[in-house]
Order: sequence, then structure tokens, then C-alpha cells
Amino acid sequence: MNRAEKREMVALLKEKFEQTDNIYVVDSSELTVEVVNNIRRKCHENDIEMRVVKNTLAIKALEQIEDKEGLDELKEIFVGPSTVMLTKVANMPAKMIKELRKEFDKPVLKAAYIDSAMYVGDDMLDMLASLKSKEELIGDIILLLQSPAKTVISSLQSGSQTIAGLVKALQERSES
Repeated sequence: MNRAEKREMVALLKEKFEQTDNIYVVDSSELTVEVVNNIRRKCHENDIEMRVVKNTLAIKALEQIEDKEGLDELKEIFVGPSTVMLTKVANMPAKMIKELRKEFDKPVLKAAYIDSAMYVGDDMLDMLASLKSKEELIGDIILLLQSPAKTVISSLQSGSQTIAGLVKALQERSES
């Protein structure tokens, strides 16, 4: 890779790091080409961008980013073989890695940067996989908001039947 290609790669990585709030750094070394291709296919299906990166280029790209809080810690993670996973859904790479771990020992989570928070180490994988996505949180909030409204509507509906019954009983009483 010549200098111009390296500059292009640094610029591309900088742009990618700036555009996403969810960055996973994993070690996927020692996996066969077939397994890596399978991982890439699953990443594509789950809207995850996967890139094997040179550590020095990733560090240079991170050094050029000024307006994102917490990315400085990520520079220390780029040691040894590194693959970057970029996604809009924070928990999706962790879920995918857990699924892959049923068959293989790797990929190993080095770190995850999610909405300016750092999660370092493979032991954070279970916690990251259990995080709720933005869509899941919105669904939970809607469900919570609907519950009291449904209770009020149900009470009003049953109340109208009660009132109608009372009016009918009073009418029958006055007739007799």
C-alpha cells in the first residue's frame, strides 16, 4: 500500500468513525476464509459494515477526529489483528458474535464504543448483547404509554354500561 492509498484509507476510516455512534473492534484472526466470508455475509444481512484494518491507519484516523467524546480510549485497543464493525443498531454485532461463538472461538471482542461509552474486553459481550436497540426501547415506551390509556378507556366503557343499567333500573322502578 503506497502513501496515497494510506491517506485515502485514513480519510475513509475517519469518515466512517465520525458517521457512526457504534464501533466494535474484534480479533477475527486465525479464522478460515470460508468462516470470514460467512461472517461478512451475516454482517451484510444485519446492516453491519465489517472492515479489517491496519492498526496504524485506524489510530491516525481516530487522531484526526476532534468532536467525538470517548474515542481517544479506542486508540489503545488497536494492537494485534483488528477488525472493525460499524453499525447503527448498538447490540447487533454483539448478538452476532455470540451466535458465532457457538461454533468458533472467535471473533473475540476487544472493545466497543457505543454512544460515547467504552466497553473494553470480551467479558462485556453478554452485557452488550442484552442492550436494547433504539427500536426496542421506543416499542417499550409506546407499550407503557398505551397501558394507562387502555385502562381508562376500559373503565369508561364499563362505566357507561353501569350507568345505562342504573338508568334502566331506575326507570323500571319508577314505572312500577
